[in-house]
Amino acid sequence: MSDFIEFAQHNWLLFLALFAILGMLVGSEILRKMRGVRTLNTAEALRLINDQEAWVVDIRDAGDYREGHIPQARHIPFAALRERLGELAKAGGKPVIVYCRGGATSQSACALLKKHGIANVYSLNGGLPAWLDAHLPVSRKK
Repeated sequence: MSDFIEFAQHNWLLFLALFAILGMLVGSEILRKMRGVRTLNTAEALRLINDQEAWVVDIRDAGDYREGHIPQARHIPFAALRERLGELAKAGGKPVIVYCRGGATSQSACALLKKHGIANVYSLNGGLPAWLDAHLPVSRKK
């Protein structure tokens, strides 16, 4: 135990970074729960797309969207989301799956959508990289 304490004293910056990272991980999970944002993995998203005709919304910028996106995804950049809420209201009761590059921005977008009355909304956990890691198709069509 004394070796551990000595190591911690000599590497205090390392331990500070560890606690900062743990704090951010726990904080982001608490924030997600407080916002009421539901996340899903790629298999769950695919099931919603196939079984319930879920709407898929890509909130990345135009350049990222052109490089590749989930097939049939509607492109609504996060910056324009507030102005284009009417488009998503047309989904009716169908699920809306929002994704971004890594998953963090899509959670904010989901919170915004829920605040404006679109209740059946989900964030794709891990964003497009998770979709690609699952070897699911990507479209490069506009």
